[in-house]
Amino acid sequence: MMAVGHATVDFYQGAVPTLVPFLVAQRHYGYVAASGIVLAATLLSSIVQPLFGALTDRWTMPWLIPASSLGAGLGIALSGTGDSYALTWLAVALSGIGVAAYHPESARLARLASRGSDVAMGWYSLGGNIGFALAPVVVAPVLSAGGLTASWWLVAPAVAGVLLTTSVIRNLARRAAVERSAGGRTGRDDWPVFLRLSAVIVCRSIVFVGLSAFIALYAEQRVPGGSAAGSAALFTLFAGGAVGTVLGGRLAARWGRVRILRIAYGAGVPAVAGLVFVPGPALYVFTALTAAALYVPFSLQVTLGQDYLPGRMGTASGVTLGLAVSVGGLASPAIGALADATTLRTALTPLIALCAVAWCIAGTLVEPRGDG
Repeated sequence: MMAVGHATVDFYQGAVPTLVPFLVAQRHYGYVAASGIVLAATLLSSIVQPLFGALTDRWTMPWLIPASSLGAGLGIALSGTGDSYALTWLAVALSGIGVAAYHPESARLARLASRGSDVAMGWYSLGGNIGFALAPVVVAPVLSAGGLTASWWLVAPAVAGVLLTTSVIRNLARRAAVERSAGGRTGRDDWPVFLRLSAVIVCRSIVFVGLSAFIALYAEQRVPGGSAAGSAALFTLFAGGAVGTVLGGRLAARWGRVRILRIAYGAGVPAVAGLVFVPGPALYVFTALTAAALYVPFSLQVTLGQDYLPGRMGTASGVTLGLAVSVGGLASPAIGALADATTLRTALTPLIALCAVAWCIAGTLVEPRGDG
C-alpha cells in the first residue's frame, strides 16, 4: 500500500513533462519557457526538501503524507485553468512542494515496513516509477480530449491515494513512534560517503529530468507520428525505469548495492549516447536501455543513504529520494536555452558526460559498515 501511495504522488512528477508539449502547442511557449515550468516543479521542492527531512527526524508526522499528496494533485489540477504564465508556474510549484513534503516521511515509513530489505524497497520505489509511467498515458489523452482546462480531472489520483493508504500509514506511524521511543537505529553517520552518493544522484537527476522534459519533443522531431511518438518515448522512459527499479533490488541482493551502482552508471554512458545520436525508431530501444541504467540504482541509493546516515533517516530519505532527485530540474532552463540557441540534440549531448561523471564518483563508494 505504501507503493500505491508512492505511485499516486509520483504520478504528478510525471505529469509535468507530459504537460510541456501541450503548453508549447496551445500557449506557444519556447524551450526556455517550457523548461521554466519544469523548474517550477523542482526549485521550491529542492529548497524545502531538507527542511521536511529534518522535521521528520525529530517527529513522526504521518499527517504530512496525505496533506502533501493532495497538494501535489491540486497544483497540477490548477496548472491548466488560466492563461497566465505566472499562475501556471505557481500551480506547478505547489505540486512540487507537495511531492517534496511527501517523500521523507513516506520513505522512512516504507523502510520500517520493509524491515531493511532492498527487494521490498525496490517495490516501494517501483510504485513511484509506475506513477511516472502512467502519467503520459493518462494526462495526454485527458488534455488531448479536453484541452488544458481539463486538468481539473487530474486531481483524482491524489484523492484515491489518500483514501487507499490512510489506515496503513496510521499503523506504520504507531510502529515508528514505538521504535523512536525505544531508541531507533544506532550507528555513526558517515557524511563524506553520503555526500559522494548525493553527487552521484544529482548527476543522475540532471540526466533524467533533462530527458523527461525534452524527450517527447525530441522524439517528435526524429520519429514519425507527431505527439503520439513523443508520448510513446516518454512512456518508454518511465516504464523502462519501472523494470529497472525491480531488477535493481534483486541484483543488489545477489551482488551488492555499490557494485550494481557502478555497473548501471557505466552502462548508462553508451545508452544515453545512443538515444541522442542514433536516428530513427532505434531511439525507443536506447530510451528503454537508458531508463534501466538510470533506475536500477534508484532504490539502492535510498537504502544506501539511510545506512550511511542511520541517525538521520528522514534527512537521508529526503536527500536521496527528494532533494538530489528534484535538483536536476534546476538544470532544465540551461538545457532549454542551449536548445533555443542551437538544436535540441546539441543540448542533450552533455548528458552523456554527466553519466560518465556519475560512474566515476560511484567508483569511490563503499558498502556501509556491517553490510556484506
